[in-house]
Amino acid sequence: MFLQTPAATSNTNAEAMKQMGFENLMQNFDWLGWVVFVTLVAMSFLSWYFIIANGIRNATVKARADKVIDGFWGNGSTQDAIRELEAQPKGEPFSKIALEAASAMAHHQQSTTGTTGRLAESLSRSEFIDRALRQAVARESMKLEGGMTLLATVGSAAPFVGLLGTVWGIYHALIGIAATGNASMNAVAGPVGEALIMTAFGLFAAIPALFAYNFFNRSNRVVYARFDEFANDLHDFFATGSRIESAK
Repeated sequence: MFLQTPAATSNTNAEAMKQMGFENLMQNFDWLGWVVFVTLVAMSFLSWYFIIANGIRNATVKARADKVIDGFWGNGSTQDAIRELEAQPKGEPFSKIALEAASAMAHHQQSTTGTTGRLAESLSRSEFIDRALRQAVARESMKLEGGMTLLATVGSAAPFVGLLGTVWGIYHALIGIAATGNASMNAVAGPVGEALIMTAFGLFAAIPALFAYNFFNRSNRVVYARFDEFANDLHDFFATGSRIESAK
């Protein structure tokens, strides 16, 4: 029996390492490998889409919040303040909350001056405005939740999807060894490379999504608190005619 020379062994190992590359992986995918790969790519693409979209949206909301709130309270005329709110961009949430309160007050006043006054009998102005503000805050809060479920799903599920590809690659390696009786590097490099690459894909999809979910969850809680604070001030203003300043 002839022994392999060091040069021959080196060449064999080099050829085996080439089988662990991404190009070789794409050429040897079976149907399950393609399903796992496409799923991970879709997860990564969607998570990055919502990471970018939510980042831009949250930054825009925070950047405009003080301007919108201070502009409303600093305006001497309620009608002028409402016109300024109506001129705000469509996606600006604080202006939409204030406009909802103003609309609720106007609608209640029209109902109380009507012939029946049924709305005034069933709900006071304070209750009517409070209900409108709760609905507006809930609606704007839900808009900030866009993509959060997907980020949480990718962050928790992507490693397991990658693990499925890992298990499948190792299974292929064991099948190859059992069929040929050859446990050399050439025989197992391809399936093992597939397993390792699938694990990496799962982590690459999950880690950014997980960090983004935690970041946006914290960021949204801060915005929700400002929604509630602004809504309480709006309720006092439209229900009583004046803003109740909180002690600081």
